[in-house]
Amino acid sequence: MSEKVRLKKVELLSDNWYILKKYVFDYQMPNGDWEEQKREAYDRGNGAAILLYEPQRAKVILTRQFRLPTFISGNADGMMIEVCAGLLDESAPEDCIRRETEEETGYRVGKVQKVMEAYMSPGAVTEILYFFVAEYSAEMRVSAGGGLAEEQEHIEVLELDFERAYGMIASGEIIDAKTIMLLQYAKIHQLV
Repeated sequence: MSEKVRLKKVELLSDNWYILKKYVFDYQMPNGDWEEQKREAYDRGNGAAILLYEPQRAKVILTRQFRLPTFISGNADGMMIEVCAGLLDESAPEDCIRRETEEETGYRVGKVQKVMEAYMSPGAVTEILYFFVAEYSAEMRVSAGGGLAEEQEHIEVLELDFERAYGMIASGEIIDAKTIMLLQYAKIHQLV
């Protein structure tokens, strides 16, 4: 831990779905003085996301599902087009993303390539997201996907032309950060 931060108090505010805590700490400013600060941090665990791509046909697999926070923030129907993603739940990122890929998209992938990791909302959320890409083919499809009923997932699987998917960033149809990042990665590295 940093010598510039002195944690003084931690208060549990909620552990209903994930964990929300309030922190009181002293922070040493650049001039050497100390000031007390109070912040809340939401711990939902770390996650992984993957872009499935098929270079020969220039296709990608994305998902569409309802996201309550976006609905509350003004997304009219709450539906989001995204790459496949999920929480690690104590798994290694590679194992998690293989599991989530099969559950959500119906594709069983073997080799996945980690391309980056990032904090998605470092001002309030502790989550680190691990980003992957993997090739897919029709032979890898083992089910219809759609997510797990016990997790109340109702996921639509979308196979799109890459250029159409990439254009959905500019049109505003794709407004999910992890999806934008992975589509841009694919474009920059000419995966499709």
